[in-house]
Amino acid sequence: MPEPGAPKRPETLLAFDFGTRRIGVALGNTLTASARALTVLASTPEPRRFAAIEALVRQWQPDRLVVGRPTDEDGTPTATTRRAERFANQLRGRFGLAVELVDERFSSREAQAIIASADGTRDDEDGVAAAVILEQYLGESGGSGATMQRGGRGR
Repeated sequence: MPEPGAPKRPETLLAFDFGTRRIGVALGNTLTASARALTVLASTPEPRRFAAIEALVRQWQPDRLVVGRPTDEDGTPTATTRRAERFANQLRGRFGLAVELVDERFSSREAQAIIASADGTRDDEDGVAAAVILEQYLGESGGSGATMQRGGRGR
């Protein structure tokens, strides 16, 4: 057990921007508190989706996973909110990692603005949105998850 006040070891994080057609994935870490778009996965079929995620988990060996929790602009849950929460629970159960849920309101708009300013394509939007979600998580929580909706167990 680390001593109180001892610096935490840097953690690697994978973040997901869940959608019913596509899931954006980003990679980041707590050392630099930065994130980058990694890939975009097809949401269906489900077995292929989880096989692709398993490959990413094996490759990057994240300490935690972060999932964007979509809501209406006023914060009320939607049908997609419940699907994203179910996805987070599935990740937790399949990989045994802590999973953090992050309010992702406006992440797609921010991703669109980033892509437009960088002359990117709309195909990049989901991955960039996942990076926006992860950077929001890192900025608001200092990477600790303290201000986020938490769930899951450690490894």
